[in-house]
Amino acid sequence: MAKFDIIAATGCPTGIAHTFMAKEALEKAAAERGLTIKVETHGQVGVENELTKSEIAGAKAVVVAADKDVQAERFAGKPMVSVGVSKALSVEAAGKLIDRALAAKGDNTVAAAADVEDEAEEKESIGHVIYKHLMNGVSHMLVFVVAGGVLTAVSFLWGITSFDSTAADYNSFAAMLKIIGGIAMNLMVPVLSAYIAESIGKRPALVPGFVAGMIAIQGLPVNAETGMIDAGGAGVGFGFLGGIVGGFLAGYVILLLEKVFAGLPKNLDGLKAIFLYPLFSTAIVGLVMLGISGPMAAINTAMMDFLKSLSASGAVVLGLAIGCMCAFDMGGPVNKAAYVTGTAMLTEALAAGVGTDTYNFGTNFMAAVSAACIVPPLITTFAVVVGKKYFSQEDHDAGIVNLILGCTHITEGAIPFMTKNIWPVMPIMMLGSSIASILTILFNVHDPAPHGGFLVLPVVENGPLWVLAILIGAVVGGILFVAFKKYDFEKNQKAAPVAKPVEASKAAAVEAPKAEAADFVKVENVFVAEDFASRDEALSFVSNQAVKAGIASDADAVMNAFLAREAEGTTGMMEGFAIPHAKSDAITEAAVIVVKDESGVTGWDTMDGAPVNVAIALLIPGAQAGTTHLKILSKVAEALIDEDFRATVKGSTDAAEIAKTINARLV
Repeated sequence: MAKFDIIAATGCPTGIAHTFMAKEALEKAAAERGLTIKVETHGQVGVENELTKSEIAGAKAVVVAADKDVQAERFAGKPMVSVGVSKALSVEAAGKLIDRALAAKGDNTVAAAADVEDEAEEKESIGHVIYKHLMNGVSHMLVFVVAGGVLTAVSFLWGITSFDSTAADYNSFAAMLKIIGGIAMNLMVPVLSAYIAESIGKRPALVPGFVAGMIAIQGLPVNAETGMIDAGGAGVGFGFLGGIVGGFLAGYVILLLEKVFAGLPKNLDGLKAIFLYPLFSTAIVGLVMLGISGPMAAINTAMMDFLKSLSASGAVVLGLAIGCMCAFDMGGPVNKAAYVTGTAMLTEALAAGVGTDTYNFGTNFMAAVSAACIVPPLITTFAVVVGKKYFSQEDHDAGIVNLILGCTHITEGAIPFMTKNIWPVMPIMMLGSSIASILTILFNVHDPAPHGGFLVLPVVENGPLWVLAILIGAVVGGILFVAFKKYDFEKNQKAAPVAKPVEASKAAAVEAPKAEAADFVKVENVFVAEDFASRDEALSFVSNQAVKAGIASDADAVMNAFLAREAEGTTGMMEGFAIPHAKSDAITEAAVIVVKDESGVTGWDTMDGAPVNVAIALLIPGAQAGTTHLKILSKVAEALIDEDFRATVKGSTDAAEIAKTINARLV
């Protein structure tokens, strides 16, 4: 069974983008540190790459980056850091989490501190704990909303009253689609409530959680004639707010009952699980929920009235609020608050029926929310196409992919762009989204589907105007984004001459008979015209050259160190680059040897499947494995993100120029 230095678990509310972005960042950060890692993802399709008990037991440390329940109790006793998923979306941030986890002390809690300063941060705050439980419910709820909402919206393709058997445009298939969609939508609040509860009290909390959710949508039934509680009467539901309250109530009631029944004999555990917990928790939660139904219904009504009052203040005020919330954190808690509010209002709209004021407001609100969520990724696509020279190749590729993500209502694709320059990129995204939302409201667009982006365009009323609103927001935001990147690019260009004397001195040092000690790459250790039949032949060449250059004393020991690292995971990167590294006591001084093979070394696994043309080999004495090794490796990895760096090293046949280029990035 394979063992890993680090194990991790990632999960976000939607399980679409953040989950896998954090996984990739953690894997890259671990690779930079020469560590092996396995990351378990809690996505929308379920748990993937699941950690086994032996893998958990064998790991040195644990990183949890999740806004939903990932069963962190499995890791009790291990050195661990637990944070929200947004804290692990860049390689730099993920690396810091790994470092903190390795420095932490194992105990029986779900978080441990690396030092006094980090202790408060690593122990989850009350706010994050509450948010994590809430998002566990939201993540399970969203799929019901999407499935139910889209099916209901599709039923309108036959006519807005095609589900009504008394209407002229009645269609039996459309009626069935609306029934199925309505059932899925009606499960929204019970599922939300149940999985908030499950996140807190685990499986026993599902029963009272579902019951609390059903009460939230039905309310306290009262007989219209007697005015008294009556099982045959009608109640006023109190919506998703009631589901949230019910979920937390159910979860903590289970925790309370676990303490109450803790003194019972162990042989009664089965009785507790199947009888005592469901019976008492359902009774307690049910009575409390029915008791607070009146005040909760009033609060729910007040919230909806407040949103409608924003609409009365004008499209600009409402659209600005929606746009800023949706683009503020790209799928985070503020974005989700706006989206969940939109889906709740859409649920009420669909229940009220086509043509009602509730329907018109709810579907218009949903259209504005969807527009605001679609715009940020499209802003990045516009920017990387129009201002290509100002972006790295990695950013350009990500921006092109964002065209697909944006068109399908996945906002998270814009996160990497914002994290690099929160100011002014975040305000630019918020402005673009707000413009789209405001125009959507002004254009009287109505979207009866809660998700899907342009895929649900056939059911959107005034769809062409909706697309126009989104494009205007994306273009305005894109122009501003390009303007910022141009300013940033030119500022860096102007600063470049200041560094030229230093670069010149380095060049002189490279051309001198002996390079400065600070230069890890010496011109005589750059080989630009080699031809290797395999990865191992290339590594063997480097190992022998290290001995000839006096960098190492034993070529076989160096070769074994290279192969040991490759066995942990390939050092092949992308676009023809590899960063093999050997840590051995046979290496006497830290150095870098560069080999180039224009035809490409085959059989060297790379991220994009391309053969390796340039291997930047790091040779590190065993005593410097955790210091110099990590410093050089991280700087080389950062340099490979730079398109100009890659082009210079890959395109040049001048050993002195290659040495100079790499040394400049290692200082």
